[in-house]
Parts: sequence; C-alpha cells; structure tokens
Amino acid sequence: MSLPLVIVNPSSASGSTGEAWPRVASDLRAEFGPFQTAFTKVRGDAAMLAADAARKGTKLVIACGGDGTISEVANGILSSGKDAELGILPSGTGGDFRRTLEIPSNSREAARILRQRRTRRIDVGRISFVDHDGGEAMRYFVGVASCGLSTKVIERVKAGGPGWLPANTPRWLGGRISFGASLLQTAMRIEPTRLVVQLDDAHERHLVLVNLCVANARYFGGGMKIAPEAKLTDGKFDVVGVGDLGAMKIFTSAPRVYFGSHLSMPEVSHGLARKVAVRPAERDAQIDLEVDGELPGRLPATFQIIPEALRVRCR
Repeated sequence: MSLPLVIVNPSSASGSTGEAWPRVASDLRAEFGPFQTAFTKVRGDAAMLAADAARKGTKLVIACGGDGTISEVANGILSSGKDAELGILPSGTGGDFRRTLEIPSNSREAARILRQRRTRRIDVGRISFVDHDGGEAMRYFVGVASCGLSTKVIERVKAGGPGWLPANTPRWLGGRISFGASLLQTAMRIEPTRLVVQLDDAHERHLVLVNLCVANARYFGGGMKIAPEAKLTDGKFDVVGVGDLGAMKIFTSAPRVYFGSHLSMPEVSHGLARKVAVRPAERDAQIDLEVDGELPGRLPATFQIIPEALRVRCR
C-alpha cells in the first residue's frame, strides 16, 4: 500500500508555506508517521498530482496550502474515479474550508487529526461554466462559489492587496487584512450585478445583487461566515443573495457578515437548492465567477450538488 501523499503548494500564503514546510513536515512526521511529498510548481499541478496518486492506489492525499490548493486536490481525487481520502494541513491566505471542518490552523494539531483517522463523507459542488477562452468547462468545489463583489475582492487580493501594510506584518495576518481592506476599497466602486437565477425547478427570478453565493460550506473571503446555516452533509446548497446595498451600508454591515448574523437583514435572501442556474440578465454582460477562492471563468453557470461524494479526514 502506498504511503500517504502530501501535496505542498510552496507559493501559498505569499510563499510562507514553502518557508514553513520543514517545521510542518517535522510536526507531521512526529504526530502522524511516514509520508511522501510532492511540491507544486504551477496552477493545476495539485489536481494532476492528486489524480495520479489516487489512480495508483494512494488512500490518503493531504493538501498543504490554502483553499485553492485544497480545492485542486479535491478536484484531482474526484476526477480520478477512486475513493481516496482528502486530508488537510492548513496554510494559505484564506483558510475558509478548514474553518467549516473545525480543523485548527496549527500544524501539529492538524497532524493529530490526520493520525486519528476519523472520516466524514461530505457533499461537493459541481459547476459548469464558461472558461477564460470562451469554452465550456466543469470543475468541483468544496466551499463556496460566488459572483459580484467577491470576484472583485479576490482580483484585488491576488494583485497584492493593500500596499500600505508594514514590512514586518505577519503573512497570515497580512492575508486577513488584505481581504478586509480589499472588501472596503472595492465596495466604493462596485456596481450592482443584474442576474437571472433559478433554484431547482422554480421559476427564474431577475435579481439586482451586490453578491450571490452558492455555498456548500460556511465561510469564504478570509473568514466571512457568509452561509452560517450551511451543512456539508445535507445534500443542498445554501444560496445567499446580498441585495443592492450602497457603499456605506456595506461598510456598516461587514461585521454582521463576518459573524454570520446577516441573514435577518431585509436586503439578504437565503434559500436551499440542489441545483442552481445563474446567467447575466443582460445578454452581453461578462460576469466573472469566484470558486473556492479562485477565478476560473464566468457566467452562465449551473451548480449541482453531489451528495457524499468525497471522504475527508477531520475531527
């Protein structure tokens, strides 16, 4: 039987994952035992490495990186057609998926969870969309997919976020500040998004929203509890729409989103669905998608829940 494989994205968290890897590897070895290691070089490597390992019989594939790395590894496992298990060694800027699973950010504590061998079967989302070249594309997601304000925030964060952070700011804290500061900066310029949304077999609805989230998990955007009622095992998405708020209302409501108390706001809608179809209301509009913290393409998109599709090692 193959040893567990740890797929490390050394570039995540602005390179701090690579710098911290010797210490993380030591913690993992001490708590968990022997393992194999593979390092990613470019986007897409983690999915390819995970799929190859699963097809060769590796039973546990561990993602060491942020939400993008975890999502890639999950995509690799799912596309392999094998029932390999996903493990998580948290790093990266956001850390949103591990929050839903209640996996601690400390590498030694995360390694103890891997050692305990407790497994849950969780739902995953499958999304069909238009890629950057205009072609049809499909991928899986474990956390949240969204469009609107969130895509602009992610673009700003990936471009470097606010440039005014002190040089000695810890990278993990800098990432969180980047998300929050980028949200506030983007809100000053955001225009509402006009969408046509259909949940399951209900009638299409024409909506004007600042943001739309199709959530399998609870968190996105560096710790925002956007879908506080989402469950990874209920066979449904939580669909959260934030209405046409002005910049000032976005500023004042931001704490409610971080703590998950925004669903009671009159401008926020919440529904459950197994299938969600979303397209621009205006024929020529180009509306980008955010999926597990990445920007793979644009609308129109169809989201389908796949119940209990992935085994994850967690508490």
